[in-house]
Amino acid sequence: MEQSNVSNKKSIIKKVILILIILLAVLSYFFIPQVNSNLNTIFKMFASGDFNVVKEFVASYGHYAMAVSFILMVLQSVIAPLPAFLLTFANANLFGWKAGALLSWSSAMAGAAVCFYIARILGRDFVEKLTSKTGLKQIDEFFEKYGKQSVLIARLLPFMSFDIVSYAAGLTSMNFLSFFIATGIGQLPATIVYSYVGGMLTGGAKLFVTGLLILFALSALIILLRQIYKNRKDKTQKAEDKVENNKVENNNEVKN
Repeated sequence: MEQSNVSNKKSIIKKVILILIILLAVLSYFFIPQVNSNLNTIFKMFASGDFNVVKEFVASYGHYAMAVSFILMVLQSVIAPLPAFLLTFANANLFGWKAGALLSWSSAMAGAAVCFYIARILGRDFVEKLTSKTGLKQIDEFFEKYGKQSVLIARLLPFMSFDIVSYAAGLTSMNFLSFFIATGIGQLPATIVYSYVGGMLTGGAKLFVTGLLILFALSALIILLRQIYKNRKDKTQKAEDKVENNKVENNNEVKN
Protein backbone atom coordinates (compact mmCIF):
# COMPACT_ATOMS: atom_id res chain seq x y z
CA MET A 1 0.00 0.00 0.00
CA GLU A 2 2.79 2.39 0.98
CA GLN A 3 4.73 1.54 -2.19
CA SER A 4 1.61 2.26 -4.26
CA ASN A 5 1.23 5.70 -2.62
CA VAL A 6 4.89 6.53 -3.33
CA SER A 7 4.41 5.49 -6.97
CA ASN A 8 1.29 7.67 -7.28
CA LYS A 9 3.10 10.67 -5.78
CA LYS A 10 5.99 10.25 -8.24
CA SER A 11 3.50 10.03 -11.12
CA ILE A 12 1.76 13.22 -10.00
CA ILE A 13 5.08 15.06 -9.61
CA LYS A 14 6.16 14.02 -13.14
CA LYS A 15 2.82 15.15 -14.53
CA VAL A 16 2.99 18.54 -12.77
CA ILE A 17 6.59 19.16 -13.93
CA LEU A 18 5.77 18.26 -17.54
CA ILE A 19 2.62 20.41 -17.57
CA LEU A 20 4.61 23.36 -16.18
CA ILE A 21 7.27 22.94 -18.90
CA ILE A 22 4.59 22.83 -21.62
CA LEU A 23 2.78 25.81 -20.09
CA LEU A 24 6.04 27.77 -19.97
CA ALA A 25 6.69 26.96 -23.65
CA VAL A 26 3.17 28.08 -24.65
CA LEU A 27 3.43 31.32 -22.65
CA SER A 28 6.85 32.01 -24.20
CA TYR A 29 5.31 31.65 -27.66
CA PHE A 30 2.53 34.13 -26.93
CA PHE A 31 4.40 36.68 -24.80
CA ILE A 32 8.00 36.69 -26.05
CA PRO A 33 8.10 38.26 -29.54
CA GLN A 34 11.41 36.66 -30.56
CA VAL A 35 10.21 33.16 -29.63
CA ASN A 36 6.94 33.77 -31.48
CA SER A 37 8.77 35.03 -34.58
CA ASN A 38 11.28 32.14 -34.62
CA LEU A 39 8.63 29.45 -34.19
CA ASN A 40 6.42 30.96 -36.90
CA THR A 41 9.43 30.95 -39.23
CA ILE A 42 10.05 27.28 -38.41
CA PHE A 43 6.41 26.34 -39.04
CA LYS A 44 6.43 28.15 -42.39
CA MET A 45 9.72 26.50 -43.27
CA PHE A 46 8.31 23.00 -42.74
CA ALA A 47 5.04 23.92 -44.45
CA SER A 48 6.92 25.05 -47.58
CA GLY A 49 7.85 21.43 -48.37
CA ASP A 50 11.14 22.69 -49.83
CA PHE A 51 14.28 21.12 -48.39
CA ASN A 52 16.37 24.07 -49.67
CA VAL A 53 14.45 26.41 -47.34
CA VAL A 54 15.13 24.06 -44.41
CA LYS A 55 18.78 23.71 -45.45
CA GLU A 56 19.32 27.48 -45.60
CA PHE A 57 17.66 27.97 -42.22
CA VAL A 58 19.87 25.36 -40.51
CA ALA A 59 23.02 26.57 -42.31
CA SER A 60 22.39 30.15 -41.14
CA TYR A 61 23.35 29.11 -37.59
CA GLY A 62 26.95 28.37 -38.60
CA HIS A 63 28.83 26.42 -35.91
CA TYR A 64 25.56 25.74 -34.09
CA ALA A 65 23.85 24.28 -37.17
CA MET A 66 23.99 20.67 -35.93
CA ALA A 67 22.58 21.62 -32.52
CA VAL A 68 19.78 23.60 -34.18
CA SER A 69 19.01 20.67 -36.49
CA PHE A 70 18.84 18.33 -33.47
CA ILE A 71 16.40 20.65 -31.67
CA LEU A 72 14.28 21.02 -34.83
CA MET A 73 13.99 17.24 -35.19
CA VAL A 74 12.80 16.89 -31.59
CA LEU A 75 10.39 19.82 -32.08
CA GLN A 76 8.85 18.33 -35.23
CA SER A 77 8.44 15.03 -33.35
CA VAL A 78 6.44 16.67 -30.57
CA ILE A 79 4.33 18.84 -32.88
CA ALA A 80 3.10 16.01 -35.12
CA PRO A 81 2.97 15.70 -38.04
CA LEU A 82 5.60 18.11 -39.40
CA PRO A 83 7.67 16.46 -42.20
CA ALA A 84 10.93 15.11 -40.77
CA PHE A 85 12.31 13.93 -44.12
CA LEU A 86 12.97 17.57 -45.15
CA LEU A 87 15.35 17.91 -42.22
CA THR A 88 16.97 14.55 -43.01
CA PHE A 89 17.63 15.71 -46.58
CA ALA A 90 19.00 19.05 -45.34
CA ASN A 91 21.31 17.36 -42.81
CA ALA A 92 22.78 15.09 -45.48
CA ASN A 93 23.26 17.99 -47.87
CA LEU A 94 24.95 20.17 -45.27
CA PHE A 95 27.08 17.69 -43.29
CA GLY A 96 27.61 14.82 -45.73
CA TRP A 97 25.38 11.76 -45.88
CA LYS A 98 27.17 9.78 -43.11
CA ALA A 99 27.30 12.58 -40.53
CA GLY A 100 23.85 13.73 -41.66
CA ALA A 101 22.43 10.23 -41.21
CA LEU A 102 23.89 9.94 -37.71
CA LEU A 103 22.51 13.37 -36.75
CA SER A 104 19.05 12.64 -38.19
CA TRP A 105 18.88 9.17 -36.63
CA SER A 106 20.02 10.23 -33.14
CA SER A 107 17.78 13.33 -33.05
CA ALA A 108 14.79 11.30 -34.29
CA MET A 109 15.46 8.80 -31.48
CA ALA A 110 15.49 11.67 -28.96
CA GLY A 111 12.23 12.99 -30.42
CA ALA A 112 10.64 9.54 -30.22
CA ALA A 113 11.66 9.25 -26.55
CA VAL A 114 10.13 12.66 -25.74
CA CYS A 115 6.83 11.70 -27.45
CA PHE A 116 6.77 8.34 -25.67
CA TYR A 117 7.16 9.91 -22.23
CA ILE A 118 4.69 12.75 -22.91
CA ALA A 119 2.07 10.10 -23.72
CA ARG A 120 3.09 7.88 -20.80
CA ILE A 121 2.87 10.75 -18.29
CA LEU A 122 -0.01 12.90 -19.59
CA GLY A 123 -2.26 10.25 -21.12
CA ARG A 124 -4.50 9.85 -24.14
CA ASP A 125 -6.63 13.02 -23.87
CA PHE A 126 -3.58 15.27 -24.06
CA VAL A 127 -1.98 13.25 -26.89
CA GLU A 128 -5.16 13.53 -28.99
CA LYS A 129 -4.86 17.31 -28.78
CA LEU A 130 -1.26 17.16 -30.07
CA THR A 131 -1.99 14.65 -32.85
CA SER A 132 -5.43 13.54 -34.00
CA LYS A 133 -8.06 11.20 -32.61
CA THR A 134 -8.46 9.41 -35.94
CA GLY A 135 -4.72 8.98 -36.52
CA LEU A 136 -4.21 7.63 -33.02
CA LYS A 137 -7.09 5.18 -33.44
CA GLN A 138 -5.58 3.84 -36.66
CA ILE A 139 -2.23 3.24 -34.95
CA ASP A 140 -4.02 1.56 -32.02
CA GLU A 141 -5.63 -0.89 -34.47
CA PHE A 142 -2.24 -1.49 -36.09
CA PHE A 143 -0.72 -2.26 -32.69
CA GLU A 144 -3.53 -4.70 -31.87
CA LYS A 145 -2.96 -6.53 -35.15
CA TYR A 146 0.84 -6.88 -35.00
CA GLY A 147 1.45 -7.04 -31.25
CA LYS A 148 5.06 -6.97 -30.03
CA GLN A 149 6.49 -6.35 -33.51
CA SER A 150 4.18 -3.41 -34.25
CA VAL A 151 6.69 -0.61 -33.52
CA LEU A 152 9.42 -2.25 -35.62
CA ILE A 153 7.02 -2.83 -38.55
CA ALA A 154 5.65 0.73 -38.28
CA ARG A 155 9.16 2.21 -38.38
CA LEU A 156 9.89 0.30 -41.60
CA LEU A 157 6.80 1.76 -43.32
CA PRO A 158 7.48 5.30 -44.61
CA PHE A 159 3.80 6.24 -44.78
CA MET A 160 3.23 5.57 -41.05
CA SER A 161 3.51 8.72 -38.93
CA PHE A 162 6.72 8.47 -36.91
CA ASP A 163 5.43 10.84 -34.25
CA ILE A 164 1.96 9.34 -33.76
CA VAL A 165 3.49 5.85 -33.48
CA SER A 166 5.74 7.17 -30.70
CA TYR A 167 2.80 8.72 -28.85
CA ALA A 168 0.65 5.61 -29.31
CA ALA A 169 3.43 3.37 -27.96
CA GLY A 170 3.60 5.51 -24.82
CA LEU A 171 -0.10 4.81 -24.20
CA THR A 172 0.46 1.05 -24.17
CA SER A 173 2.04 -1.17 -21.51
CA MET A 174 5.17 -1.49 -23.68
CA ASN A 175 8.37 -0.77 -21.76
CA PHE A 176 10.59 2.06 -22.95
CA LEU A 177 13.67 -0.06 -23.74
CA SER A 178 11.72 -2.35 -26.11
CA PHE A 179 10.21 0.71 -27.82
CA PHE A 180 13.59 2.45 -28.10
CA ILE A 181 15.39 -0.58 -29.57
CA ALA A 182 12.58 -1.27 -32.09
CA THR A 183 12.60 2.40 -33.10
CA GLY A 184 16.37 2.47 -33.52
CA ILE A 185 16.48 -0.65 -35.69
CA GLY A 186 13.36 0.17 -37.71
CA GLN A 187 14.29 3.80 -38.37
CA LEU A 188 17.85 3.10 -39.50
CA PRO A 189 17.21 1.83 -43.10
CA ALA A 190 14.98 4.77 -44.07
CA THR A 191 17.38 7.28 -42.48
CA ILE A 192 20.33 5.85 -44.43
CA VAL A 193 18.39 5.86 -47.73
CA TYR A 194 17.02 9.37 -47.23
CA SER A 195 20.43 10.67 -46.16
CA TYR A 196 22.27 9.05 -49.06
CA VAL A 197 19.95 10.53 -51.69
CA GLY A 198 19.63 13.74 -49.71
CA GLY A 199 23.36 14.30 -50.06
CA MET A 200 22.87 14.44 -53.83
CA LEU A 201 19.60 16.37 -53.74
CA THR A 202 20.11 19.29 -56.09
CA GLY A 203 18.18 20.49 -59.11
CA GLY A 204 16.94 17.63 -61.30
CA ALA A 205 17.72 15.05 -58.63
CA LYS A 206 14.52 16.09 -56.83
CA LEU A 207 12.38 14.27 -59.41
CA PHE A 208 14.47 11.13 -59.03
CA VAL A 209 14.20 11.21 -55.24
CA THR A 210 10.45 11.82 -55.36
CA GLY A 211 10.06 8.79 -57.61
CA LEU A 212 12.31 6.73 -55.36
CA LEU A 213 10.32 7.63 -52.25
CA ILE A 214 7.03 6.79 -53.99
CA LEU A 215 8.46 3.44 -55.09
CA PHE A 216 9.72 2.76 -51.55
CA ALA A 217 6.33 3.64 -50.06
CA LEU A 218 4.46 1.48 -52.59
CA SER A 219 6.77 -1.48 -51.97
CA ALA A 220 6.21 -1.22 -48.22
CA LEU A 221 2.46 -0.85 -48.80
CA ILE A 222 2.37 -4.01 -50.91
CA ILE A 223 4.21 -5.93 -48.17
CA LEU A 224 1.78 -4.64 -45.54
CA LEU A 225 -1.32 -5.44 -47.65
CA ARG A 226 0.05 -8.91 -48.33
CA GLN A 227 0.50 -9.48 -44.60
CA ILE A 228 -3.03 -8.22 -43.88
CA TYR A 229 -4.44 -10.52 -46.60
CA LYS A 230 -2.52 -13.48 -45.15
CA ASN A 231 -3.80 -12.71 -41.63
CA ARG A 232 -7.40 -12.50 -42.84
CA LYS A 233 -7.03 -15.70 -44.84
CA ASP A 234 -5.65 -17.48 -41.77
CA LYS A 235 -8.56 -16.19 -39.67
CA THR A 236 -11.09 -17.36 -42.29
CA GLN A 237 -9.42 -20.75 -42.47
CA LYS A 238 -9.49 -21.09 -38.69
CA ALA A 239 -13.19 -20.15 -38.63
CA GLU A 240 -13.96 -22.71 -41.36
CA ASP A 241 -11.97 -25.38 -39.52
CA LYS A 242 -13.86 -24.59 -36.32
CA VAL A 243 -17.22 -24.92 -38.10
CA GLU A 244 -16.11 -28.20 -39.67
CA ASN A 245 -14.93 -29.53 -36.30
CA ASN A 246 -18.25 -28.57 -34.72
CA LYS A 247 -20.11 -30.45 -37.48
CA VAL A 248 -17.98 -33.55 -36.93
CA GLU A 249 -18.56 -33.38 -33.17
CA ASN A 250 -22.32 -32.96 -33.68
CA ASN A 251 -22.43 -35.90 -36.06
CA ASN A 252 -20.51 -38.03 -33.56
CA GLU A 253 -22.96 -37.09 -30.81
CA VAL A 254 -25.95 -38.02 -33.04
CA LYS A 255 -24.38 -41.40 -33.86
CA ASN A 256 -23.72 -42.10 -30.20
